[in-house]
Amino acid sequence: MRPTLKLLFLCSRNQRRSVTAESLFRGATEYEVESAGTEPGATVRVKQAHIEWADMIFAMEPKHLQFVQNHFAKFLAGKRLICLEIPDKYGGMSLELVELLRKRLRLYLQLPSPKPETRSATANPAAPSSGAG
Repeated sequence: MRPTLKLLFLCSRNQRRSVTAESLFRGATEYEVESAGTEPGATVRVKQAHIEWADMIFAMEPKHLQFVQNHFAKFLAGKRLICLEIPDKYGGMSLELVELLRKRLRLYLQLPSPKPETRSATANPAAPSSGAG
């Protein structure tokens, strides 16, 4: 069995792009994923521990790569840093963002299959009714 690859996704505030990228890999056995932001108000701010943990670091914009290089240079040996060139103009989990992330990420990684939608038994119109008729 291959060891899992640890992926870190970075954007500015860790609210849309990096969180969406992280969600694409959640539950995939071949990857461990985290996301963080570079700005002070980020939901999760990138820390040294994130950088040390990651095998591959994906930044949404060049400024995010620059931030990592400026603040964590001594922890980057052996890490692969990649800029996805995805501007901050998409809503979190929007179809357009998901498709763009998948297109860019497949250049570097084998993407997990999209998770199938599941329906609850109550959503099935063919399910028998429990009420008296």
